[in-house]
Amino acid sequence: MSTTPAPSGRRERNKQQKLDRITAAARELFAEYSVEDVTTQQIAEKADIGTGTLFLYVKSKGELLLLIQNSLYAEALARGRASADKAENALEAVLAIIRPVVECNRVHTGNGRTYLREMVFGDPEEPRHAEALAIVGQTEQAVAEVLQRNGFRDSDNAATLARITSALMFMSMAASVNAGHDAEQVLADIRDQLAVVLARR
Repeated sequence: MSTTPAPSGRRERNKQQKLDRITAAARELFAEYSVEDVTTQQIAEKADIGTGTLFLYVKSKGELLLLIQNSLYAEALARGRASADKAENALEAVLAIIRPVVECNRVHTGNGRTYLREMVFGDPEEPRHAEALAIVGQTEQAVAEVLQRNGFRDSDNAATLARITSALMFMSMAASVNAGHDAEQVLADIRDQLAVVLARR
């Protein structure tokens, strides 16, 4: 009996390998340069493929940025959730969740802000945008869960506060007035706002 993989299996592996090379090339370039300063030709050359082949995998640089940042944001959220387990109170737990996300956004501020713009104004039916929105939902769920610990808030109240937290975080990261701020400055801004929002009345 032959153990040779079926041709379709090889094709799928080849496609995945090309996508991995494209992702790695774009990740390296976007870590150093803004999305606007990187050309699709540069990405294709670094990935060792033709420009035409690149567009078989992604429709635009914006979609490619979403692909890369989605994975980085998902990893950041996982780290934040783990840190939140050690937090002493609700405010610190929420900040523990969002800290790695803000830090991820500030690796290259321009690209971080472009990612947020793509997420908000892109087509929600497009898979990369849908993934980004799903990560937002997961972040809000994580925040809601820590707000319900020890009866701090009920589920409805926690869900509403989680959406407010998400909005505060996005505004602080995307606002032009904060464009020159590093992660610690953005987090300080978010902390000040959350301290008021989460205060018991």
